[in-house]
Amino acid sequence: MTYLAYGLAIALDLLVLFVGLRFLFVPRAAAAGYGVPATERAFLTVKGLRDGSYGLLGLALLAFVGARAGAWFMLVVALNPLGDTVVVLRNGGTKAVAYGIHFATAVLVLVSAALLFAVS
Repeated sequence: MTYLAYGLAIALDLLVLFVGLRFLFVPRAAAAGYGVPATERAFLTVKGLRDGSYGLLGLALLAFVGARAGAWFMLVVALNPLGDTVVVLRNGGTKAVAYGIHFATAVLVLVSAALLFAVS
């Protein structure tokens, strides 16, 4: 179970880092994938920096502190995709994107937290 817990957490951290980099380098395409149109490049850059730093922080916690710190991090960071679900729903995005991408991501992050707590 330790391999699964760390593997899922690392995969999620790398995915968030990828999303952050995508918002920095191809912001319009990343915004379209997010589920709502975005017109302000500054906003897209901020989102990219936020997601990228969360991905790096999650990896650093797993590498240098351990599963328990990673679990707490995942538990707290699950608020981001939950918030993203609300943002998409309130701003004309589709329910498929809101629930299929953002809410599903939040659930997966919470599963990751539970696995990390279980092995810590």
